[in-house]
Amino acid sequence: MSIISEVKCARCDRKYSGLRSRCPYCGARRIGRGKYSEESDNSKGKMLIGVLIMSVLVIAVGVLLLSAPKPEEEVIPPEMEETAEPPGGDEDEIVTVPGINPVSPPVTENTKEDDDVTIDPPGGGPAVQSVQITYANKQTSDFTVKTGESVVLRVRIDPVGTEEEIIWTSSNRNVFEVVATNAEATQAKVTGIGKGKATLTVAVGGVEAECIVRGR
Repeated sequence: MSIISEVKCARCDRKYSGLRSRCPYCGARRIGRGKYSEESDNSKGKMLIGVLIMSVLVIAVGVLLLSAPKPEEEVIPPEMEETAEPPGGDEDEIVTVPGINPVSPPVTENTKEDDDVTIDPPGGGPAVQSVQITYANKQTSDFTVKTGESVVLRVRIDPVGTEEEIIWTSSNRNVFEVVATNAEATQAKVTGIGKGKATLTVAVGGVEAECIVRGR
């Protein structure tokens, strides 16, 4: 069913849209509703249908609004209203009188000490977290040294600034010897003695690092 009705041209007897004022085929001006109007023109019925649809939509929106849940109001129990604290603050408030030293509150079993207290190690400075043996600023765990030759190694300590003693040791002096080359012992010289394999160990504050030394 077309919403826009059609009319017939009084000159050429062809149908065209009722929105036009002239016939698109012959150009004749339309007079009134044309020679013949479409018998099925029921604009009033269409209007009634539109009004009914709008009414149904309005009713549906109203029902949704009425059925929406309302926010619950907070109810305060009578017990809470009667137990309101009187102005004046806590009963244990300490009053300071001029000329008299205030008394410290008693220490109870619930008193807790600060858990963030940091205890420095016996040797002073921060506690050692890790130790590494380095050669040419790179960590090494296995290297070879010829008999009679020497290699200078360093120790990398984390965190920096510890005052713990640094100790270098050789597991077999027939393969190599190790001697600290500065007062802090942060670096040491490894000298090859003979062929074989031994372990170089550096210990700082209970933390150790090891390196395999191969003599040839």
